Amino acid sequence: MNSMETQTENPLETSLRLAADEPGHRPEFFNTLLTSNVYILGTAGEAEGHVNLEAGSNISIAHWEKADGAPVIPFFTSLQTLQKAIDSEQSYVEIAARSLFEITLGATLFLNPKSAYGKEFVPDEVRNMLAGETAHKAIDCTVEKETSVLLGQPSQYPSIMINSLTQLLAKHGNVTRAFLALMHNASLDEKPHLIVGIEADGDIETVMREAGSVVGDTAPDGDPVYLMRIEKDGSGLSDYMLTQTTPFYERKWGSKLRSFFGIGKA
Repeated sequence: MNSMETQTENPLETSLRLAADEPGHRPEFFNTLLTSNVYILGTAGEAEGHVNLEAGSNISIAHWEKADGAPVIPFFTSLQTLQKAIDSEQSYVEIAARSLFEITLGATLFLNPKSAYGKEFVPDEVRNMLAGETAHKAIDCTVEKETSVLLGQPSQYPSIMINSLTQLLAKHGNVTRAFLALMHNASLDEKPHLIVGIEADGDIETVMREAGSVVGDTAPDGDPVYLMRIEKDGSGLSDYMLTQTTPFYERKWGSKLRSFFGIGKA
């Protein structure tokens, strides 16, 4: 994408481009998409262009075919992007993205086909988005009884995952610090797994959900990664991270990325 194209992007297109290049921006892209208007090829009754859909509205939406012949609904971030994707004059409708997902539930959609940046949305992913969930849903685990675990630091630092998490956490002003460790709970796992501890003020549910999505895209070898909330006056895992490790993200130091291998800015 050249500089001229970048300058004419709308906020949704900017968010899409950033998300395509960096997993840490993907949760923000999904949030931006669900609050944006998009463009589809089709008509709403006799109307076209910007329309307000009411319950029972009659809307006709164009379908394209993918290379394998499967049907897909194209939709676009702007009218200009739509026009670049077609070679003849066609009717279009501007519609809220959330409404489009709701009325086409069960279908596969593709954002910005024939463009430098695009994304396919399969039915399960759309359902998760509408429900406020992420593509990589976290599974809650509760330790029912006192358990001995082995804790340490990974010999191979997961730099890609940590860089993406740092960019995500910097967007959340209530996150104060984040830590990384390697944990082996022999009663649950055959091998050790990474664990990320996040310290935050107030509600942390959104942070954890979005962090789980980023981890799902960036975890080394696709292995499971545990997420936990750091309790400042806690014991066990919280105490280990607070007293025995260095945070890889720390808000009060200007969102710096730290590790034993170097320091960088988020």
